[in-house]
Amino acid sequence: MFEEQATKVKITSVVILVGMSSMLAAVVTDHWAVLSPRVEKLNATCEAAHFGLWRLCKKSIFIVEEDPQGKGCGPISLPGAKNCSYFKHFTSGEEAEVFEVKTQKEYNISAAAIAIFSLFFMILGTLCVIFSFGKGRDYLLRPAGMFFAFAGLCIIISVEVMRQSVKRMIDSDETIWIEYHYSWSFTCACASFTLLILSGVALLLISMPHMPRNPWETCMDAEPDTLD
Repeated sequence: MFEEQATKVKITSVVILVGMSSMLAAVVTDHWAVLSPRVEKLNATCEAAHFGLWRLCKKSIFIVEEDPQGKGCGPISLPGAKNCSYFKHFTSGEEAEVFEVKTQKEYNISAAAIAIFSLFFMILGTLCVIFSFGKGRDYLLRPAGMFFAFAGLCIIISVEVMRQSVKRMIDSDETIWIEYHYSWSFTCACASFTLLILSGVALLLISMPHMPRNPWETCMDAEPDTLD
């Protein structure tokens, strides 16, 4: 790998690390969306919720003043009793009614599975970048770029599945939730998508063969013909 090429790869690797950190933060945390029911009166307890790919947390909040932006319960940062439960994604047997809607489990299984694929592509891309610094192994930058691009695509698909999940929650007549907003885990997932896609494209461009500055370079670099 040329020195100039190695410098570009190192700079891109910093961006990749930020994207990977954002993705890991999004995958392991449970603040993708915050849901709240309608608040009918003050000095009452309402139950808000926040969730991620693996866990749902419900929080009982005592309302002492009206929400100026609406009639929702919250904000979720208010003190209250908290109860968290993990989704039974990959277990067989009795169906658990996640979010009080049976079909909601299917959305979270899909989003979690796609996120796992994203982590798998991210690991492969990281290995390719590490091994590309070996002598004569710069060709590994191309698959690395593709792996990181695939990781970014997977995480944005997972984001869209979660968006549809939230929409179904709000539209369902079987739930108490009427309001929602996306939280910082959702922002981390979107940021990781942007950074990983840009990093993947950058690695593909860096790995492209050197183009001659003028037509004479190709002729001058060619080996002279030998006469028998």
